[in-house]
Formats: sequence, structure tokens, C-alpha cells
Amino acid sequence: MLQVSFSPALALRAPQRPGGATGKGAPVPVGLVRVWEEQGPDAPGPGLEWLLLCDQPVTDFAQALVCARQYASRWLIEDFHKALKTGLGAEKLQLQTAARLFAAVALLSVVALALVDLREKSRLEPDLPAQAAGLTATELRVLRHQSRRPLDTVRAVYLALAALGGHLGRKGDGPPGWQTLWLGRRSLRLLVEGVNMAAQLLDE
Repeated sequence: MLQVSFSPALALRAPQRPGGATGKGAPVPVGLVRVWEEQGPDAPGPGLEWLLLCDQPVTDFAQALVCARQYASRWLIEDFHKALKTGLGAEKLQLQTAARLFAAVALLSVVALALVDLREKSRLEPDLPAQAAGLTATELRVLRHQSRRPLDTVRAVYLALAALGGHLGRKGDGPPGWQTLWLGRRSLRLLVEGVNMAAQLLDE
């Protein structure tokens, strides 16, 4: 069981700055929150423990809990950035103006969030129906046809999308990476565009 506590506001010694030694500036006010895991005498090792410094005052348990929850979301935020940069290649964009870069990153962020959401659902709620995976009805039909499997759950959709991106899914393989998921998503998009184009040609 996790425990949460907090202390009155602290003042940290000013860090070293260019042209000034450590402690020469004004002290830095911080709030301190401790999160730790109670361990019994038979525990195999030390439990989790965080000492969190925040730039907002922490004067009651509710504020301490908000600080702990914000820090707990750090890894999900890191995964989003990894999906955006490693998977979708946002850092490789060769755009010349800030406006164009912001627009491109905004569009890529939507895809990155969708990939992060799909992966988290596959971990936390793998048995949700496939419709909860975030794909359109057409995308889901095409992915089922391509994989030759019914794909009834979020987990099955996640693995099929990874396979489309090149993940072999062997027993010794690790989980699919962001680049693999992005390649699978992009391949699925191309397949759907081909299906839509074929339907238009039949109507002509």
C-alpha cells in the first residue's frame, strides 16, 4: 500500500548560475511530497519511494495527492514524446519555419496520442471490444482481412497492427516499438486508401 505525506514549504539553496556561485542567489521555495510503499518484514527488497519537489505550495493532503498523481503520469508523457519523436520522426522534419513545424507536430501528436492510447488499453484493458481500439469501421475491416483473424479485442487489434509494421510476435520477441506501430498504422492507412479508391472506381 502506498503512503503519502508532505512537509511545510522548504527553501533550497540557490543553484550555481553563470557568473554566480552556489548559494549566492535567493533561496528557491519548494513543496515536498513523499510517496512510499509500506513493506512487511518478509518483503524481498525495498519498496517504491519518491521524494517530490514541486514549485507549488503543498499545505494539505489533497494537494499532496495531486502532486503525486502528476508525477505518476510522467512515464506516460515520456512515452508520448518517444512515440512522437522515435516512432513518427518529428525531429527529422525538414521544415523551414516555426509555423509549419508547429502545424506538422500538431498533426503528428494526434497520431502519437492514438498509438499511446491503443498500447495502454492493450496493457490495462486487453479484453475490451475491438471497436474501442480507436480505428474506424473500415480500418478495422481491412485489418481483419489483412491479418486473416477475427480481431475481437483491443489486444488482438494492437498485435495485428504491430504485425503489419513488421513485428514478428515470436515468443522471445519483446513488445513492439513505436516505430513498428507507426509503420503498421501507416501501412493500414495506405490499404484503406486503396480500398476506398477501388470502391470509387467500381462506382464510375
